Amino acid sequence: MIALRSYLFVAWLYGWMAICGILYLPTLFLPRIVAQRAIRLYAQIIRVGLKLICNIETEIRGREHLPQGAYIYAGKHHCMLDIFIPFIVCNDPAIIMKRELLFYPFLGWYALKTHMIPIDRAGTSKTLKGMITSAKQRVAKGRSVIIFPEGTRTAPYTPPAYQPAGISALNKALNLTIVPVATNAGLCWRGRGTRRTPGKIIYEILPAIPAGLDRKSLMPRLEEVLETASNRLLQEGAAIQKEKLG
Repeated sequence: MIALRSYLFVAWLYGWMAICGILYLPTLFLPRIVAQRAIRLYAQIIRVGLKLICNIETEIRGREHLPQGAYIYAGKHHCMLDIFIPFIVCNDPAIIMKRELLFYPFLGWYALKTHMIPIDRAGTSKTLKGMITSAKQRVAKGRSVIIFPEGTRTAPYTPPAYQPAGISALNKALNLTIVPVATNAGLCWRGRGTRRTPGKIIYEILPAIPAGLDRKSLMPRLEEVLETASNRLLQEGAAIQKEKLG
């Protein structure tokens, strides 16, 4: 039954991506913020599908910790859903994303329209400089910058492997507060594959880390708060999942 529901959800996920992508094509010729709102709607449609099809609830905690104005959103990264949550919690997010996604139908078109920050994951010095230049341009317009400090999806309980170059460079160049966002999403939504297991996905927005910390101070602090909170959410989610699965 879980396998069947999982396949039905994949159809929901990509079917609605196509539907929304086509219906909102006119937004590609309207102000950028209109396309942002279209992506936010699609993010909510994903949450509805998780609940109706897969018996997966989603909860977002800690919105009171979001600062006014621009900030750096530093999220734990388990799965595709993590990319869409910022559109729900942030007013005008600019996500640092791998350049290959620009070549995907619909996803790439709207990423270009909303001026996301595509990068080459090879991580050369040229890539880093380009990312910083783009991030400064987005922040100048009052937008928040979204980054996943591990650089790629990691499975729950996997030892963390944070990539300090990107987040440290942003911290130094932008001088913005950093908002860590923990999650247990990987319990229900695997980073790879189609299986969606009943349970509860929780995103928790944690108290902001002040701007201006040097790299040696920032990275241990960021890793500690993200891992501690995410591990706590994994324990909570595992208990809920056990109850749902009987």
